[in-house]
Amino acid sequence: MNEIVYQVGLPRHLKSEAAILYDEAFGKKLSVAVKSENKRVALIQRSLRSEFAIVAISENKLLGIAGFHTENGSLTNGITYKNLLSELGFIKGNWAAIIFSFYERKPKKSELLMDGIVVHTDSRGKGIGSKLLEKVADYAQENHFKSVRLDVIDTNPKAKVLYKRKGFVVVKTEYYPYLKRFLGFSGSTTMALTLSK
Repeated sequence: MNEIVYQVGLPRHLKSEAAILYDEAFGKKLSVAVKSENKRVALIQRSLRSEFAIVAISENKLLGIAGFHTENGSLTNGITYKNLLSELGFIKGNWAAIIFSFYERKPKKSELLMDGIVVHTDSRGKGIGSKLLEKVADYAQENHFKSVRLDVIDTNPKAKVLYKRKGFVVVKTEYYPYLKRFLGFSGSTTMALTLSK
């Protein structure tokens, strides 16, 4: 296997790959807001804030990406109301804004909030997701955050197992079965990793 480089910041020339990868992972969830795959990918690509990501790259190919959210912004920070209207028009843009508001989370003070982690299908099972999580924790530690928080939906039990293995503990679990048909999942678990001083 070729050398994998892990770095903070998504290179500009890989933004298109990142948008496609992000949509492959979260498109089903996002399709409630934006049905068209092409429009979703275009919106994601336009909205990505490169400095809020840690990426895994090999031979100029994007293997994985871990987005994060701080008080200063997030990987998907560019998905604004204005951009939704611009990309989708008034009616569809407002609909998307309502749906995205269900997913909105804010980091607490001194907390780094995960904003999605995804590994390319060809690169899964090679420890890349695990290494990205480690790199996120390292970044948080180096930048004086006290904890890393994430949310995992009930339809993704493999991710929950990985997070537990990496030291994340369950903080709370919320259930909303009435949204299952609407959003595709009926609950989420908040997990946190407390960083040593």
